[in-house]
Amino acid sequence: MKFIPYQIPGKNINTPWGDIASFLTGDEQNLDKSTVESFGSEWSKFDFFSEQEIQHVGDTYFDIVTDKHLQKETTRALDVGCGSGRWSYYLADKVHTLDCIDPSDAVFVAKKNLSKFKNTRVAKTSVEAMPFPNGSFDFVFSLGVLHHIPDTQAAMKNCVNKLKKGGFFLIYLYYNLDNRGWMFKLMLKIVTMARLTISKLPEKIKHIVCDLLAITIYMPFISLARLIKLVSKRSTAHQKIPLSYYIDKSFNVIRNDALDRFGTPLEQRFSKKEIKKMLEEAGIYNITFSKSEPYWHAIGEKK
Repeated sequence: MKFIPYQIPGKNINTPWGDIASFLTGDEQNLDKSTVESFGSEWSKFDFFSEQEIQHVGDTYFDIVTDKHLQKETTRALDVGCGSGRWSYYLADKVHTLDCIDPSDAVFVAKKNLSKFKNTRVAKTSVEAMPFPNGSFDFVFSLGVLHHIPDTQAAMKNCVNKLKKGGFFLIYLYYNLDNRGWMFKLMLKIVTMARLTISKLPEKIKHIVCDLLAITIYMPFISLARLIKLVSKRSTAHQKIPLSYYIDKSFNVIRNDALDRFGTPLEQRFSKKEIKKMLEEAGIYNITFSKSEPYWHAIGEKK
């Protein structure tokens, strides 16, 4: 398996599952260190997802990806902000090679989780110091990551730079509830205020608090949505309930997302219109947004 050569030298970190190249210098500008540390801790806690969980949730993110975008024999892919490696796990057998990068200690979890795939490689680096020549990849994806970076637009441009002309970029950014009503937006303001407090707690306490929130906040709404769907099988009324997206998700996924939502120091949100403009300014066109949750994820082609 021939990977794209790293462009700059780095140091190797030994793990039981093979070496991980690190390119972090400590001088990174477009990176929030407290957020990076928070995610390293998060993925150390949620270091395993079943194949069923990965397949089920992965289908919602890759619903707009077709055979046009991926070719098993030729596609060289890049996962920017791989975390535990679950989306790379989902994609690995659909591409020729897959590079996975993350600036946090989550790379150790990803390396372990992806160890069975010979066509994957994990590196510890930031989005601004990716060690690949520009124009290297056929497919780049970043799911739920770039909104945790101070300058999301610059980070997006860095991702697109690594694409070949005609290559494809899949992105998921948190939405600002631009397609929701006032009640949802009010709840977001309350959640944001809570997050700003909870994210500053010591890691162990933060994890406990977020688990409690998954039980006391998430589960009642999800249970209500499940009940409405059960009673009104042909109705979409359950979709009006907050957190109804998790109606068919496992409790493991729900707990993880509760920690992600309430425990992350830096979070930004964008409207569909803003994301489209950002993609175009980064050099992406022929943009397709998914009509399904999670909002918003989109795919486009590099000019």
